Amino acid sequence: MSRPEPRILQFCHGYDGPFLDCARQYAALFAGTRYKVTTVYLTGKPSAEVEAGSASDEVIFLDYSSREVRGLKLKAIRDIRRIAASGDFKLCIAHRFKPVYVALLGTRLPVIGVHHAFGDYRRLSRKLFANCFKGRLALLGVSNAVRDDMRESLPAWPAGRIETLYNRIDIQALQAELLDRDVAREALGLPVDAWVVGNVGRLHPDKDQATLIRGFAQALPQLPAGSLLAIMGSGRLEASLKDLARELNVAGSVLFLGQVPGGRRYFRAFDVFALTSDHEPFGMVLLEAMVAGVPVIGSDCGGGREVLEGVGVLFPLADSTALAAALRHMAELDDEQRALCASLMLQRLEAYFSDRAVREAFWQLEALSVERAVDE
Repeated sequence: MSRPEPRILQFCHGYDGPFLDCARQYAALFAGTRYKVTTVYLTGKPSAEVEAGSASDEVIFLDYSSREVRGLKLKAIRDIRRIAASGDFKLCIAHRFKPVYVALLGTRLPVIGVHHAFGDYRRLSRKLFANCFKGRLALLGVSNAVRDDMRESLPAWPAGRIETLYNRIDIQALQAELLDRDVAREALGLPVDAWVVGNVGRLHPDKDQATLIRGFAQALPQLPAGSLLAIMGSGRLEASLKDLARELNVAGSVLFLGQVPGGRRYFRAFDVFALTSDHEPFGMVLLEAMVAGVPVIGSDCGGGREVLEGVGVLFPLADSTALAAALRHMAELDDEQRALCASLMLQRLEAYFSDRAVREAFWQLEALSVERAVDE
């Protein structure tokens, strides 16, 4: 009689935004191993596109609404218990706190909780919950900054039970998606000959596009004639950001492109990419800009420093004057310097943020007992 095939349970809150690719990233850790991956989405309608993008052997959509996963989540706990009992599951990888909560209450599996934001364990109730399950819960932050935030929230935990596993990117797949510069500019309505600063993100206080606009306005007199700032994204601050551009007399040079489906395909339209986020936990858009070979400026806080150190320009958070100086510096790069920058960024991506590099790091997380957990 053959033994059942060993399985990994991946439990995700949903697949919106970057979280579909997060599911792909963690499923890819087990590619070529003897383990099959079942990915479960707590929220979100069934989707063939999502199923294909999950890179998993099995995908299950629980299709809960946001309202249904508030409170005790008893039905979700019963569902995950049923799924865990349906196969020879060895380990659960749960993204964000709600799936961690449901997985720990609904299964007896060792759980690795992957956290993509700051503050997940600052609440007393969550500290107590994590401490109750410390014996079979290990935590991963998507950057050292997120890891350190969790360690500070859970000071009694051994440091080795809270580790870092970087977000990563399929470099070759994204390179194949990228549009050439002129094609991307035409699609976005950007002039072919303008020097363009790009930014991608929600129009939200966390992204601090106000500092971006102020820094661009300060730098503009010294930038190439006809320079533009192109902001890709939508959100509640759109009107106030447009008002700010008018106040600074740069409204004609600041373009709001709105939400662009598949936005990362257009990054070669930019001459430089600038991210001004307030304590970004990681910043996948930084990796996407680096794959496109676009020189990058980022605020020196959160996980941004870990991504850009040595290959990008960092400036102090909310310092528009320092940002203006960085923009002027980037405008002076010649073709040879830009090519060297692109080469260094690609090397850093391969070394730290590729599927291969992070897969190796995952299986070496001895303190998390990854191999012991899946072999028990």
